Amino acid sequence: MTYYADRAWLGVEEGFAERVLISVADGRITAVATGAEPGAAIRLPGLVIPGLVNAHSHAFHRALRGATAGGRGDFWTWREQMYSVAANLTPDTYLALARATYAEMVTTGITTVVEFHYLHHDRDGRPYADPNAMGHALTAAAAEAGIRLVLLDTCYLQADVDGSPLTGPQLRFTDGDADAWAERASHVDTPHPGAAIHSVRGVPPEAMRVVADWARREQRPLHLHLSEQVKENLACQAVHRRSPTELCADTGVLGERTTAVHATHLSTTDIGLLGSTHTGVCFCPTTERDLADGIGPAAALVGAGARLSLGSDSHAVIDLFEEARAVELNERLATNERGSHQAAELLAAATEGGAHSAGLAGPYGIRAGAPADLVAVRTDTIRTAGAAEADPVAAVVFAASGADVSHVVSAGRLIVEDGRHRLLDVPGELAASIKAARGS
Repeated sequence: MTYYADRAWLGVEEGFAERVLISVADGRITAVATGAEPGAAIRLPGLVIPGLVNAHSHAFHRALRGATAGGRGDFWTWREQMYSVAANLTPDTYLALARATYAEMVTTGITTVVEFHYLHHDRDGRPYADPNAMGHALTAAAAEAGIRLVLLDTCYLQADVDGSPLTGPQLRFTDGDADAWAERASHVDTPHPGAAIHSVRGVPPEAMRVVADWARREQRPLHLHLSEQVKENLACQAVHRRSPTELCADTGVLGERTTAVHATHLSTTDIGLLGSTHTGVCFCPTTERDLADGIGPAAALVGAGARLSLGSDSHAVIDLFEEARAVELNERLATNERGSHQAAELLAAATEGGAHSAGLAGPYGIRAGAPADLVAVRTDTIRTAGAAEADPVAAVVFAASGADVSHVVSAGRLIVEDGRHRLLDVPGELAASIKAARGS
């Protein structure tokens, strides 16, 4: 199988090339030739880029889009609405909702999703006959949608930093203790497994050590929500007399395989700890602004040595181009300065940075040995026409949207053609699955 791009972005160092012929076998790129002729290759229009990696997802949150925007409140009031959806889902309804959500991602150019999965058990907290029924539903959903899934099985043991117990819908999240979590997580049947600590709110220090040790021993990626809210920081200081980042350092959580999600409210010391340990950071700007979380110090973290990735988190929007430019545009609002993040660096965060966060082995991008994940972004739409002549990468990052994606190749298969998913009726599946998830 071969694909042909008039223009393709080959990475930060290589830039973009013209007349690119990409050979594919067994889901991976075998050769890349520039200045080539198309021959019988499948032609991909516009600017072709590597598949986007959504490094932070909660698939069931997609059911909340449009339902939580009214009235006043904050993260904590939104959370109660999220719990109401969590209380409704079964393995079957979760499979349908996740399949539609993942298919929406693919149509916007996302070929890998990192799912932060903590909805484990039945409504009363008792395990299903298959203790990993919900995780296996997500695995099936991803396969049917044509997306690569990295399933982060999440440990969630308490309601807050003070050790208060989980109640109500939260009972679905917990295995009781970290050893029981590790036993169940060891039996998740999925191609790309990983681990997560929900947060310092949700997991006590000794259990954080257990999860971190398990992930290190199994050589799995490890993620956690970190300092998303000021309230979390204050509670951690009150109970543990240190910041969430300092607590993570003390419990062995930080490191190159670890990704801190949000990392919004950090001290200079926190930034130094994350950077010096080369811990990754995943920003989710559309969710962080939707929930009034705040603006995280992305430029300072990258400058300190942290690797940046991007996620759509609650799926208020699924559009990694919007996530990428929001990192820079938010920084401009916070600092009154432009240019902290260049377009190519942001696109790298949405591709190579995400692949590193996901723990994908080997090279990533349009290069031999990498997954054959290709995304064609049209440069002749209302948003992009004329903009790409000067700098196609900047045009895509700062002007394009997921609606400008025309073709998506995932693991060598053409999944999206002319903007439509070839396997699923995505709008129809979204409407039906969201209605079921909301219990209406």
